[in-house]
Amino acid sequence: MGNIVLSQFVGQRKHTRTKMMPYECGKDPVGTARERFSVKFYLIAMIFILFDIEVIFLVPWAVVFKTLAGPVYGLRTLVYVEMMIFVALLLVGYVYVVKKGAFDWGETARREAEAEARLLHDMESRKRERTRTAA
Repeated sequence: MGNIVLSQFVGQRKHTRTKMMPYECGKDPVGTARERFSVKFYLIAMIFILFDIEVIFLVPWAVVFKTLAGPVYGLRTLVYVEMMIFVALLLVGYVYVVKKGAFDWGETARREAEAEARLLHDMESRKRERTRTAA
C-alpha cells in the first residue's frame, strides 16, 4: 500500500497520447465501438456459454456419485443412467448445432474476414499517413 502512495507522489507524470489510449489485448483500437459484428459471432458465443454451463453440472454429479452409489442409498444405476441421458442430450444438441452449420466457417465467412482485415489495414495506413503529415 505504501509503495502505491509513494509512487503517486514521486513518480513521473508524462501523459502521452500512447499512454492515454485504451488498452485492448495488445492491439491498437481501430474504428468505432459501434462496429457491426456478424450474427455468427454471437451464435458461437451463446453456444459456448450454453455448453459450458451444462458441463458445469457434471462436477457436482461426480462429487455426489460415490455417496449415492454407496450401500446406504443404492442408487448407483439410477444416478448413472440419469447422467448418461443428460450427456446424450448434450450430444444431440451438439450434433444439431453442427448439422445447422453453426461451426461452418466456409468460403463466405473467409471472404468476410479477409475484407475486414483489408479495411483495418487501410484504416491503419491512413492513420499513419495523417500522423506523418501532421508532424
